[in-house]
Amino acid sequence: MPKAYLEPNEVEQLEEAATYLRDKLLIRLLFRLGCRISEALGISVGDIDFNQATISIEHLKRRTKLSCPQCGTKLSRTSKFCPGCGSTVEKAVAEEREHRRKRTLPIDEATLKLLREYIDRGGPVETGGQRLLFGLGRGQAWRILRECASRAKLGQLVDPETGSIHNVSPHRLRDAFAVHAIKIDGSSDGLRLLQEHLGHQNITTTMRYRKVAGEEHRKWYQKLWGQEKYSNDAAS
Repeated sequence: MPKAYLEPNEVEQLEEAATYLRDKLLIRLLFRLGCRISEALGISVGDIDFNQATISIEHLKRRTKLSCPQCGTKLSRTSKFCPGCGSTVEKAVAEEREHRRKRTLPIDEATLKLLREYIDRGGPVETGGQRLLFGLGRGQAWRILRECASRAKLGQLVDPETGSIHNVSPHRLRDAFAVHAIKIDGSSDGLRLLQEHLGHQNITTTMRYRKVAGEEHRKWYQKLWGQEKYSNDAAS
């Protein structure tokens, strides 16, 4: 039966299976930062503050806004009639907007040391006037994770919400970070800090990790029925 999330020791196995320092660093950052693959691939040398032990990452989202061509009222993707002017909507006006959010994340000393080694060895790639850490495309990053998972003999993972089966992927490392963080600190303050760290706009997105990581419900249920034998012994 596939498991839902990778454990920290399994991520270590993933790192050890990497044949290049670049690939090991990519795996390390995806897990230790809990960042999205697009954020990791966008990190440049200038985003790293070795003195403060932080990395600044930027998340870009493109959102499409649909509106009525007659009056400009906002429409949903399934709208057939405009709620503003009542006209039949044959073709909505689509406007794409970019939303950029930047946040600065702390990073542990061991990962900073790996970053220093990688940079000193000339790993970063010059592109568009920046020294990007990896210079990889999403497809290349996915392939690196898939090949390392195969060498580490890590099995597939099951989505706890849909039941669908997935291979180890960049986002599964983000998931592993979130679950690990909640196991260490599942308090309200811990959840708030995790929400900020992951860049979730809505706390309910972060709370799904609390639901998966928490074992209170299972332990509570076991306590209920763990007492059953004592009740039966008393009755006899």
